[in-house]
Amino acid sequence: MSNLADKTCVPCNAQTPVLRQDEISAVGAKVPGWEVVDGHHLRHRYSFRNFRDALAFVNRVGELAEEQGHHPDINFGWGYAEVRVWTHAIDGLSENDFVLAAKVDALDAETA
Repeated sequence: MSNLADKTCVPCNAQTPVLRQDEISAVGAKVPGWEVVDGHHLRHRYSFRNFRDALAFVNRVGELAEEQGHHPDINFGWGYAEVRVWTHAIDGLSENDFVLAAKVDALDAETA
């Protein structure tokens, strides 16, 4: 797991710089499996054995999001959860998005 998971999301505002493409590529390499969509947000789909496991994961992600003050969009159903994350204050990607992605991956690794 990357050291991104050891970091903490920091509050952002409209002056937070949007990551450039070279920065996105560099930090994105630390969260394999996450797709950068249109340079705007990250997306990852997780698979589970059933609805109950997907729901438990979503609830854990929700607790993590509250703890970090950084809230992803989550869709889930029987056997899957899809997480999308971006920094709403800048309508783009910041380091926080990759930090949260790494932390969500760590939750998934605990579940496996």
